[in-house]
Amino acid sequence: MVLSNPMKVKIKPIATDEILLSDTEFLASFNKNMPTGYPHLTVALLNKFKEVHPSLFKGKGLWTLDQHRKRIINWLPQNV
Repeated sequence: MVLSNPMKVKIKPIATDEILLSDTEFLASFNKNMPTGYPHLTVALLNKFKEVHPSLFKGKGLWTLDQHRKRIINWLPQNV
Protein backbone atom coordinates (compact mmCIF):
# COMPACT_ATOMS: atom_id res chain seq x y z
CA MET A 1 0.00 0.00 0.00
CA VAL A 2 1.36 3.43 -0.96
CA LEU A 3 0.57 6.33 1.30
CA SER A 4 0.40 9.74 -0.25
CA ASN A 5 2.50 12.40 1.36
CA PRO A 6 1.08 15.76 0.39
CA MET A 7 3.62 18.55 0.38
CA LYS A 8 3.38 20.68 3.44
CA VAL A 9 3.56 24.31 2.51
CA LYS A 10 4.41 26.66 5.31
CA ILE A 11 2.86 30.04 4.88
CA LYS A 12 4.87 32.74 6.54
CA PRO A 13 2.59 35.22 8.30
CA ILE A 14 2.97 38.85 7.35
CA ALA A 15 4.87 40.78 9.98
CA THR A 16 2.98 43.64 11.59
CA ASP A 17 5.42 46.19 10.20
CA GLU A 18 4.91 44.91 6.62
CA ILE A 19 1.10 45.25 6.56
CA LEU A 20 -0.16 47.77 4.02
CA LEU A 21 -1.79 50.76 5.71
CA SER A 22 -3.95 53.60 4.47
CA ASP A 23 -2.94 57.20 5.19
CA THR A 24 -5.25 57.30 8.22
CA GLU A 25 -4.02 53.98 9.64
CA PHE A 26 -0.36 54.94 9.21
CA LEU A 27 -0.97 58.36 10.73
CA ALA A 28 -2.68 56.88 13.81
CA SER A 29 -0.02 54.20 14.31
CA PHE A 30 2.89 56.59 13.84
CA ASN A 31 1.55 59.26 16.22
CA LYS A 32 0.52 56.69 18.85
CA ASN A 33 4.03 55.24 19.07
CA MET A 34 6.09 58.43 19.11
CA PRO A 35 7.53 59.88 22.31
CA THR A 36 6.04 62.97 23.90
CA GLY A 37 7.49 66.12 22.40
CA TYR A 38 8.26 64.64 18.99
CA PRO A 39 6.33 66.37 16.19
CA HIS A 40 3.14 64.58 15.22
CA LEU A 41 2.14 63.84 11.65
CA THR A 42 -0.85 65.38 9.94
CA VAL A 43 -2.58 64.43 6.71
CA ALA A 44 -1.00 67.48 5.06
CA LEU A 45 2.49 66.32 6.08
CA LEU A 46 1.80 62.79 4.80
CA ASN A 47 0.75 64.23 1.44
CA LYS A 48 3.86 66.44 1.33
CA PHE A 49 6.08 63.41 2.08
CA LYS A 50 4.40 61.46 -0.74
CA GLU A 51 5.07 64.34 -3.15
CA VAL A 52 8.74 64.53 -2.15
CA HIS A 53 9.27 60.73 -2.25
CA PRO A 54 7.06 59.31 -5.03
CA SER A 55 9.35 56.33 -5.63
CA LEU A 56 8.42 54.96 -2.18
CA PHE A 57 4.76 54.65 -3.18
CA LYS A 58 4.44 52.24 -6.06
CA GLY A 59 1.09 50.70 -6.83
CA LYS A 60 -1.74 51.92 -4.64
CA GLY A 61 0.34 54.39 -2.63
CA LEU A 62 -0.09 52.59 0.67
CA TRP A 63 2.24 52.79 3.65
CA THR A 64 4.14 50.16 5.64
CA LEU A 65 5.77 50.81 8.99
CA ASP A 66 8.83 48.86 7.85
CA GLN A 67 9.48 50.93 4.74
CA HIS A 68 8.26 54.38 5.72
CA ARG A 69 8.48 54.91 9.49
CA LYS A 70 12.25 55.55 9.76
CA ARG A 71 12.20 57.80 6.70
CA ILE A 72 9.36 59.86 8.18
CA ILE A 73 11.19 60.09 11.53
CA ASN A 74 14.24 61.54 9.75
CA TRP A 75 12.21 63.80 7.45
CA LEU A 76 9.61 65.19 9.86
CA PRO A 77 11.62 67.57 12.11
CA GLN A 78 12.86 69.60 9.13
CA ASN A 79 9.40 69.82 7.56
CA VAL A 80 7.10 70.82 10.45
